[in-house]
Amino acid sequence: HRDLHTAYRRQRQMCIRDRIAVVVSSVNRCFYCLTAHGAAVRQLSGDPILGEQLVMNYRVADLDERQRAMLDFTALITQSSYTIEEEHRQALRDVGFSDRDIWDIINVAAFFNMTNRVASGTAMHPNDQYHSESR
Repeated sequence: HRDLHTAYRRQRQMCIRDRIAVVVSSVNRCFYCLTAHGAAVRQLSGDPILGEQLVMNYRVADLDERQRAMLDFTALITQSSYTIEEEHRQALRDVGFSDRDIWDIINVAAFFNMTNRVASGTAMHPNDQYHSESR
């Protein structure tokens, strides 16, 4: 039972991480990361439509309030981090995120902002298989 619970939590965390990665990559228009992490969202969520919505425009996806707040904050970090104020972090707390969760969201978004720049700067291209995975 415990192993199953641990595996479920790990998969859920990976799916959350990949959703953040897709939103960051969408804002940054990083072809490599959108393709790779879009495929991961499709696979981990079992929902190919969700994967495509997050790639194209996460705002049209059917997300719960918590996920929407997380991805709105992720987009804000990516587009204009200098505008973030306490009210933005409080909005995350209001939907159930702890300060540790917020720290994690910020760090995952920051990491993928960096990798987007590396991928774009070096002209990385995704493997062809990513385009057809979990569709």
